[in-house]
Amino acid sequence: MEAVVAEKRIDIDDEALTAASAILGTSGTEETVNAALREIVAARARLDAWERLGEMGARGDFDDLANKRSNRA
Repeated sequence: MEAVVAEKRIDIDDEALTAASAILGTSGTEETVNAALREIVAARARLDAWERLGEMGARGDFDDLANKRSNRA
C-alpha cells in the first residue's frame, strides 16, 4: 500500500510528542507523528481481531477444539 503524503500545519502537544518519541524510539516530529498514527491503526486492528475471536468463542466456534483436547487424556 502506497501512502499519500500531505503537508499539514498543526499544533502538537510537546510533552505528548516527547513521551511518544521515547515510547516509539523515534526522533523528530514527523517520524514520531507518523509512527504514532501507524501504531494506533495497528492497535485498532488488533483490538478488532480480539473482538472477532471473542464473538467466535461465544458462538461456540472453538467447542470442537476444546472437546478434542479433553478427550486426549
